[in-house]
Amino acid sequence: MPAAPVARLICFNKPYGVLSQFTPEGRWRGLKDFIDIPGVYVAGRLDADSEGLLLLTNDGQLQARISDPRHKMEKTYWVQVEGVPDEAALSALRQGVALNDGPTREARARLMPSPADLWERDPPVRVRQSIPTHWLELVITEGRNRQVRRMTAAVGHPTLRLIRAAIGPHTLQGLAPGALRG
Repeated sequence: MPAAPVARLICFNKPYGVLSQFTPEGRWRGLKDFIDIPGVYVAGRLDADSEGLLLLTNDGQLQARISDPRHKMEKTYWVQVEGVPDEAALSALRQGVALNDGPTREARARLMPSPADLWERDPPVRVRQSIPTHWLELVITEGRNRQVRRMTAAVGHPTLRLIRAAIGPHTLQGLAPGALRG
């Protein structure tokens, strides 16, 4: 009997405009433009208009552990928002925000400087001169559809740019957009 394949985990820095699937759709590109490794599947999703860390694996159990909210794996996001969130907005994010599909779990939220070595987004974020922007670090343990965007909007600070920086112990560190390791 042949040996089981070795579990493989790939970290990929998903650029803006790329779907979390191999097949392109409409104006969005697919992962096949970047990843040519047979037998790996996405563990968790990231919207086409979001950037950052996407994990892929050939191990179904690992895929479930990463993407199933019951395992409460932390996901860290860097979020550029309109305005400058005050302590009340940060406190609301920390306590959980009421969304149309129910309240979110407690989160960690803090103001942060613009991320070091941040790449330019293509296309660039549209910024209005009269409205300042600020960066937040938001750490959540669930992954509802467009959750981070809905959370920041609920506290009065719409998301302009969203980058997933980490999933559990796995980070973007050292990965340029479109690059992978693993």
